[in-house]
Amino acid sequence: MLVIIETISLFIQPIALAVRLTANITAGHLLIHLIGGATLALISISTSITLITFIILVLLTILEFAVALIQTYVFTLLVSLYLHNNT
Repeated sequence: MLVIIETISLFIQPIALAVRLTANITAGHLLIHLIGGATLALISISTSITLITFIILVLLTILEFAVALIQTYVFTLLVSLYLHNNT
């Protein structure tokens, strides 16, 4: 019984890592897409609000780049730990 539980655990770890990485990437892209659409919609209404929204969009893009770097580090670290535990 313990062998079955350990085998399932070994298969679940990479799947959980992939789901977490996918959710983080999708959430960031969705937020950038929504704010970008709002910026385009506000161009004809108000220039000052459009400028503020565009600045938020640029800052969010920088934040998303930083998150991508952190996710890369965490993904690489966890994969190496998983592989180290399995050998």
